[in-house]
Amino acid sequence: MNLQNNTILITGGTGGFGFVFANKLIALGNTVIITGRNAEKLADVKRRLPQVHTVCSDVSKVEDIINLYDQVTQQFPDLNILINNAGEMRKISLNENQDITDLTREIEINLIGPIRMVQQFLPHLKKQSSATILNVTSGIAFMALPISPIYGASKSGLRSYTQSLRVQLKKTNIKVIELVAPGASTPLNDKFVNEDGFSALALMTPEKVVDAAIRGMQKDKDEIFPGLAKIIRMMSRIAPKFLLAQAAKMGASTIYRNNYIQKP
Repeated sequence: MNLQNNTILITGGTGGFGFVFANKLIALGNTVIITGRNAEKLADVKRRLPQVHTVCSDVSKVEDIINLYDQVTQQFPDLNILINNAGEMRKISLNENQDITDLTREIEINLIGPIRMVQQFLPHLKKQSSATILNVTSGIAFMALPISPIYGASKSGLRSYTQSLRVQLKKTNIKVIELVAPGASTPLNDKFVNEDGFSALALMTPEKVVDAAIRGMQKDKDEIFPGLAKIIRMMSRIAPKFLLAQAAKMGASTIYRNNYIQKP
């Protein structure tokens, strides 16, 4: 696909992959709109990237998505690329008391958000001569990460949804791409740095991940696996139990906190 002269909407654009996507896609000659929940962070991005357009919007809220659609399609009628990037990842011990409403926050942001975004923008994207939807999933979609169980469930669900979406839109003008992101040095992973079993050395820079994504998009790939994401996919097929055992070592003290069963 041609990644020049497009109009691109990126959710979660104030940091991490979203900010890097915006920076690099603007440099390629595209019009880029980003969303975020924090108005101050959006203003900061605007100062750093004067060419970017910003909208304060929360993908976990239906009314925000509807308002975003109305604003963006009216102001940018040529919108033809949607990048569902907004995400949240938390350490959660299921042995502790959890607010059952808050517990599902990652599902609402990481899974329900993209589903609603796609459904809301689909009629508009179908009107374009060509369009693209890129969903950012994770290598965790191929495995469990016990320290972050809801995040893993959300990304596995998003991968499944993306595959079904690709099949259903096969005969339309819309290409569906999945970026299976590896662990990267983004704000999403900062909270895990001091956890036992965590190695910051294995993290890719967000710039390398986005560079790989852009190359994959330009080559019309359906699925893009930068760095360790390729290895996780392979290991999930040939040694899934080993992969889970290694993942369970990360944050074991958090996982087993308040557990009534003795830690093995």
